[in-house]
Parts: sequence; structure tokens; C-alpha cells
Amino acid sequence: VQLQASGGGLVQAGGSLGLSCGTSGVSLRNYHMGWFRQAPGQEREIVAAISRPGYGRATYYTESVKGRFTISRDNAKNTVYLQMNSLKPEDTAVYYCNANRWGRHYWGQGTQVTVSS
Repeated sequence: VQLQASGGGLVQAGGSLGLSCGTSGVSLRNYHMGWFRQAPGQEREIVAAISRPGYGRATYYTESVKGRFTISRDNAKNTVYLQMNSLKPEDTAVYYCNANRWGRHYWGQGTQVTVSS
């Protein structure tokens, strides 16, 4: 599974960005999907996740982004989104899309998000 993430960029604190993640040739509806991020000198951490259809579209958010970020998926478009609002400088990181099925993880190439103060 080759994931393609896009939508990163530079934004001022308090601003918004939307990330997208898609692939071709494979239906993402069979995968639990997530967004992770890695800041310089830090470990990669999960930001948000959404279950695949049939699992109630359950979502998870790390505490620091609750109420500001929203993960969603459009199975018809084979795409997963991360809408990020009220961005903070501490959200600055490379964001990675992740697909998980039966414990096997697939990663996108990462997209840089930089939030200036």
C-alpha cells in the first residue's frame, strides 16, 4: 500500500490546515487509518485514528489535539483527511498517514506542517 499525503505547509498560530491521504489500486476501506506526527528530536506519536467501516467509525485523538483536529474518511474517494484548526507552534512536525490492517502498518511519505508563533 503506497500512501500519498498532501496538504502540509506554513501557517500562523491560530490558523488551519487540512491534510489528505490517499492511494490507488487498494481500497482503504479495508484499513483502519491514522495520522501520526514526528517533531525534530522526538518520537513519532499518534495524532488521530479512525476505524474502518464496520467498526462504527470510531475515532481516537491524542489529548493535545482534542477539540481542534478532526479525522474523517471518504471511502468513495479512497481518502482520509485531517482537518487541523487552532494550530499551535507545538503542532509543528512532519505528519504521516498510516494504514493498519491486521497489525500490518503502511506509511505515507510525510508532509511538513509548520506553525509560526
